[in-house]
Parts: sequence; structure tokens; C-alpha cells
Amino acid sequence: MNPHSLVVVGSGPAGVSAARAYREAGGAGPVRVLTADTDPPYERPPLSKEFLRGEADLPLLDHDFPATHDIDVALGDPVAELGDGRVRTASGTVHRFTTCVLATGAEPVRPGIPGAGHPDVRTLRSAADSRALRAAASGVRSAIVAGAGFIGCEAAVSLSRLGLQVTVVCPDDVPQEKRLGREAGEFLLHWLKSEGVSVLRGTKLLSIEGGYRVRTDLVPILDTGLVVLATGVRPRIELAEAAGLTIEQGRIRTDEHLRTSAPGVLAAGDVALAHNPAAGRALAVEHWGEGLAMGEVAGRTAAGEDAAWDEVPGFWSVIGDRVLKYAAWGDGFDRAYPRPRDDGGFTVWYEKDGKTVGVLTHEADEDYERGRELVRRGDPVPGS
Repeated sequence: MNPHSLVVVGSGPAGVSAARAYREAGGAGPVRVLTADTDPPYERPPLSKEFLRGEADLPLLDHDFPATHDIDVALGDPVAELGDGRVRTASGTVHRFTTCVLATGAEPVRPGIPGAGHPDVRTLRSAADSRALRAAASGVRSAIVAGAGFIGCEAAVSLSRLGLQVTVVCPDDVPQEKRLGREAGEFLLHWLKSEGVSVLRGTKLLSIEGGYRVRTDLVPILDTGLVVLATGVRPRIELAEAAGLTIEQGRIRTDEHLRTSAPGVLAAGDVALAHNPAAGRALAVEHWGEGLAMGEVAGRTAAGEDAAWDEVPGFWSVIGDRVLKYAAWGDGFDRAYPRPRDDGGFTVWYEKDGKTVGVLTHEADEDYERGRELVRRGDPVPGS
């Protein structure tokens, strides 16, 4: 009998990265990746962009990684129970493990308003969601996207490029004002408008009738052919909660090695509230890149290495043809310093308690790379 076995719950970036890192760190035991998804592991960022627009096939995360790394991937059979040294899937199959990595990700949140649960009201998280949204967009002339986060902005531009008249319902005066500040929000607003997207600013969604009639506090009735909710996500913690793992802020609490309160159980990605030694506190992140980074730490930890998650979280967003790069601790700022460039690029520096806590760039890669190190060290904002 092999002395070690690894079970990974989830086939997103954190799960795949954990399985791969375990093998690359010398982990020799059997590895099983268990997932509710019916598609083989794929990259999620294109789902709101090229894949949604029909410009690219499903981008597999690593199409030959199961065979190359001797990893068993079981699709379409979600884990229903986590016990002591075992998991049970919905089909009743029991898998025993020495180490388990929970990489269960997050699911879209439908706001608590009348009509938000209607089956014709779309969300966008999985490949199946993206396919369904593309099909629903075919043959209609207009769409309303509720929410102006990165997914909402990306999807709005993609739907506009598919020929739809798109309106974004934005709760702030400019997109992502609370998260990124007013100056950055003005850039995003300009980009949306340049792509033909209308934005209802400072607007609250009140209800959705019949899947296609939207009521807001600004415009009483908006009739449309398609409604997309981009109103945030919720970590999938039910499995961990039922197993008695420590939960904080709606996520699974871990140390910097991604170990949870249960022996032999790790957590990585959206579902984890992980201690970050460089930040000096636990952080919640929902970035694709951090899923990969945290998964690698979990996999290396499972293989017996002394790995720790101590990087500054960062991610990219592509809105139309424009690329945003953002790195930050993610728990707020006191002041933003926008620095436009003559070539159309820009940098926004974020400060808290006299320290650099974030950087947002467009066409300013040198500031992005420099900014991550400034954030890590807690140095002052350049030129402040």
C-alpha cells in the first residue's frame, strides 16, 4: 500500500496547480482530482472574452497534465462529504487520502431581489455558463449587465462586440469606485463608452420581471433581450463547514502553508482565507493568478516541502483590447495617486498609513513590476 495519497477537490487553477506541484515536488502517491465540472480543467479568464465571443475554443488549462503527471481526474461527480481521511462523492464513491486539498472555488451570487433567480437570468462563472450566455445572446438585440466589476465590464464589452446594445447597471458613480478609486473608475467608464456600452451610474437594481424586464431606482423599466448578473461571488465553503473546519469571513482559515484546522487538509484559491507573512495578516483573494500560486504552495506542502504563500496578490484584466494590471493587499487604501502618461497609459498608486498598498497600471509594465515590490516592502508611494 502506498504510504501517501492526495485528493484534490476542485479542477480550477488552485486544484490543478496543487496536483501538478505535488508531483513536481516529488510526491509519488496516487493523486485524484475530483470535480463537479463536466469539462476537463480549463482556463477561466477567456470565458468572459474570446470564448464568449466565439473567437476561441475552450482553453484547456493543461490538456495533457493528467497523463503527463499520472493524475486521475474524475469529472461530473462533486464531493458531497469530507470525513477523517476520506471523501465521498455524490455518486457514493469513497476516496481515502493522506492529504486533501480543498480548492472548491466560488459561485456567482444572485442578489436578494425579486426575479433574480429566474432561469433566463444569466450568470458567468463556468464554461457551461459562457456557452449558455453566448447562445442566449444569439438572436437578441440588447442586454443588461448588472454589476461593473471586472467580469461585468469584460462581459459587457464582449456582448457589445457581438452586436448587442449593452447597458451596465453600475451601483457606484463610476465602475469599481470603492475598490479602485474614482480616478481609475473614470478610465474604466471611458473604455466602456468607447466600446458602445451605456452605463447607468449610481443605480440600484430593484427587480427583474420574467427574466427580461429590469426595474431600477433610476430608470423604472428597462426591457431587454438578455439579463446578466455580475454581482459578485461566494466561496463554496459548505463542505468545509460540515466537516467542522475553522471558517472566518466566509472562507476557510489557513496558515501560510495553506494548512487548515483539520490535520491533513489544506485549502487554496478563492475558498481560502490564508495568512500571508509579507502582509502580516490573513488575506482573501479571488484572482486567477493567486489560485495558481496558492495551489502550488498547497501541492508542495502536501509533498513535504516547506512552502509558504507570501507573494503580493495580483491579476490582469482585459477589457476589449486594453489590459489592466493590478497588485494590492486588497484590504483598502487611504489615498490614490493617478499618474497619466502621454502615450495613453497610466498608473494609479494606492497608499495606506504612509505605505504603498497597491498599484494599478495600463501600458506601464515597469510600474507594475516595481509596484509589487514596493507593496511587499511597504515603501512610500513614489513621488508622494
